[in-house]
Amino acid sequence: MARSKTTQAHNDLGDATDFIGRHIGPSNDAIAAMLDAVGYSSLEELALAAVPASIRAPGPLELDAPMTERDALAKLRTYAEQNTVATSLLGLGYFDTITPPVIRRNVLENPAWYTAYTPYQPEISQGRLEALINFQTMVADLTAMDLANASLLDEATAAAEAMTLLQRINPKAGSTFFVDADALPQTIDVIATRAEPLGIDVVVGDPSCDVPDDGVFGVLLQYPGANGAVRDLAPIVAAMVARGVKVAVSTDLLALCVLIPPGEFGADVVVGSAQRFGVPLGYGGPHAGFIAVKTAHQRHLPGRLVGASVDAHGRTAYRLAL
Repeated sequence: MARSKTTQAHNDLGDATDFIGRHIGPSNDAIAAMLDAVGYSSLEELALAAVPASIRAPGPLELDAPMTERDALAKLRTYAEQNTVATSLLGLGYFDTITPPVIRRNVLENPAWYTAYTPYQPEISQGRLEALINFQTMVADLTAMDLANASLLDEATAAAEAMTLLQRINPKAGSTFFVDADALPQTIDVIATRAEPLGIDVVVGDPSCDVPDDGVFGVLLQYPGANGAVRDLAPIVAAMVARGVKVAVSTDLLALCVLIPPGEFGADVVVGSAQRFGVPLGYGGPHAGFIAVKTAHQRHLPGRLVGASVDAHGRTAYRLAL
């Protein structure tokens, strides 16, 4: 009986008119119908019309002969050995870290925590969602904000998201965004790039004396600063609030274990990176950026938000709530 069920299952998987036909490319008839609709006789003719000659390869790629997995790994190792191994100093948002083996083995390498249909569709994995809600809770607690999202790309893009969020909640104040000169250099660059097509004027300077008198909808303060200084931001934040200017603070989560969190001195938005909590250094790439807001701004929060719910059996179930 078991043999016949297995055979039936294999036959179902081999049904080319159902699953395979839907998921493995168009058929010759479908290709012909599409070419007829756009007025070309072949895919090659369509490609020649669509791709400029200046970027087309003159012939087939000159590839080396195929190799075994073992040989490929050895070759990749020779490339890796060409890297320059340098000493990493603390600062500027990127920190050398050690991920404890017990965490790596039981969380990062545990399929229950990471298995998902795609990285952007994690609903299938309750473990993944539980990990994200733990991240949100940690960020909200350390920043003293009401809620945080399930991460952004990195600190710089989180700061750019904070800028646009502040503009959405304070649109009538003007079109100028002020950035602390002691912000991380990559943060300043990303904000300037994001602001240009949006018509936002970015002013960089000392927040204690350089903030323009009019037209400023928001400011970004760095805490601690890129030069390592830890300033009392409460008076600056109070002055901005009195003027109707919204405040974002870019910070370091580990520093907030000992410093007064921005939520306690009136920040509207708090951003930063969780990279130093164990994400290894690499050549760029995502580093678990975060953004946290007050409850009043929760509908403007970008990205994903994981919430806790209850399933049909009364058990705790995690889901994407936003």
